[in-house]
Amino acid sequence: MISSRAKYVVRALLDLSMRSDEGPILIQHIATAQNIPIRFLEQILLQLNADGIVISRTGPGGGYQLAASPDKITLGAEIRAIEVPLAPISCVSVTKHEECGCPDPGVCGLQQAWKEARDALAGVLDRTSYAHIQKLHAAGRNRKTSILDYVI
Repeated sequence: MISSRAKYVVRALLDLSMRSDEGPILIQHIATAQNIPIRFLEQILLQLNADGIVISRTGPGGGYQLAASPDKITLGAEIRAIEVPLAPISCVSVTKHEECGCPDPGVCGLQQAWKEARDALAGVLDRTSYAHIQKLHAAGRNRKTSILDYVI
């Protein structure tokens, strides 16, 4: 399961990608729009800035913005950048491999199934750019606003 930190990272990056044409965005605006605790968001954005994923500007007109265009940033790359493994179980993790306690890992059918699940998830996340996520988000909003609800 993805951690709260990873969820906050991808939501903050989504917010920045949706406002990429506005220039730097204040941290308070991101926190409010994405319902992220501001202290947690500060830590996340500092790390993303150090990793070169976002750019920060200080002073009037300052804030955060993406370092690259939303079509160049993928969900998989960003999750890995914050060191969150994509594997559902540690014994098939590429970045944080640990034995799971299986009595014979060399022939474990469960391990093979977990590897297939990891590879499928990685494939989807690695080809999903923030530009694509923006389109999905907009489509969801359009569906939501097209539903009419009358109360008399």
